[in-house]
Amino acid sequence: MTAVPDLDAALAAPAAEGGTATVRRARAWLTRAAEPGSVVVWRFVERAGPVAAVRLLRAGRAPDAVQALVGVRAEQDASAADLRRADRCGARLVIPEDDEWPALALHALTVAASGERADSGEMSDRTKAPVPPVALWVRGPGRLVDVVDRSVAVVGSRASTAYGEHVAGDLAHRLGERGWTVVSGGAYGIDAAAHRGALAAQAPTVAVLACGIDRVYPSGNGALLERIAQEGLVVSEWPPGAAPHRHRFLVRNRLIAALTRGTVVVEAAARSGAQATARRAGRLGRPVMVVPGPVTSAMSVGCHELVRDRALGAVLVGSAAHVLEEVGRLGEDLAPPPEVATDAREGLSDIAIRVLDACPVRRGVSPERLAAVAGCGVVQVLQVLPALELAGLVEWTGTGWRVAPPQRVTPPRKEGRPS
Repeated sequence: MTAVPDLDAALAAPAAEGGTATVRRARAWLTRAAEPGSVVVWRFVERAGPVAAVRLLRAGRAPDAVQALVGVRAEQDASAADLRRADRCGARLVIPEDDEWPALALHALTVAASGERADSGEMSDRTKAPVPPVALWVRGPGRLVDVVDRSVAVVGSRASTAYGEHVAGDLAHRLGERGWTVVSGGAYGIDAAAHRGALAAQAPTVAVLACGIDRVYPSGNGALLERIAQEGLVVSEWPPGAAPHRHRFLVRNRLIAALTRGTVVVEAAARSGAQATARRAGRLGRPVMVVPGPVTSAMSVGCHELVRDRALGAVLVGSAAHVLEEVGRLGEDLAPPPEVATDAREGLSDIAIRVLDACPVRRGVSPERLAAVAGCGVVQVLQVLPALELAGLVEWTGTGWRVAPPQRVTPPRKEGRPS
């Protein structure tokens, strides 16, 4: 078995700067050394390059602000072990230097991060900052760039209602049937319902985790996450074995928003991670869509607040067709107008409507009586009665005119012995 070279020795090799294997190892080290979401760290890596950035951090010669964010982790190295651990569970590290990297989807994060203030004291909080990832740990058969090319985020509350789970599952299923990938967070409630709906349609789905890709969290979704890894993708910014700390969920939300063409919030409480994901999507210029719920439901308060936020520009949606109208091809993926039951009275003239309203339901009356009730002439009544009769709205009883009874559908007679 070939010995794995020491990190510092590997980075010091002449071909280190241009070697993909060395760059991959440097980025693997960064995923464990620096918590994602820091604008300062991202800018430092972009400016120096991943290999040089790791060299400087390991030597303690990086800028003070960056060195402080890495802290004692600068002295540690588990990069080779992380790569081996990922390989054992069928995962890989996807880096910006790979063809698989979703550069177009994540470009919105690059643009947003470029607009952050230079003074670290004025930058967005790390849990809210729009920062591109330095690398992504990916588990699953598909190529990340292809799977997320046509994707929609479906997110919502963990403490979901039966209504919310039904809507999320149906939306995801119908999106999957139309060739779209559903991205969510792998959590209980709406996330799980969305993943299951997509899988039921035999469509790929992506779970973006706030822990290592080899960790089953939440534990109750173990079978679901395993199936996602087999038929879709499991993605994380954190290295294998990383624990699901609370702050990591807030950081993770920006990835769900960035990797997709739009975010649908199915259910959300007054304060929820789903709302945070929607606001990240809005900041990145991605469509924000909201499923309404009962005004009496605590799980729909956040949804309604998103719609009320005019600056966000959230759109109310009630079907997969509505979602595709927002994220699909311009002029092609248009939602059909809702079907409205036809009314036989539509298109009738004012006189015809008045005569029809004047007709009794039971006994027939004369045209003279209809004219008196409708407030028109007898000739006008005689002019509209034939058209009303042809439309099946009125009938002649032999003694007068009345409203035609509704057509009754006679059920088919069953074959058998007569009773």
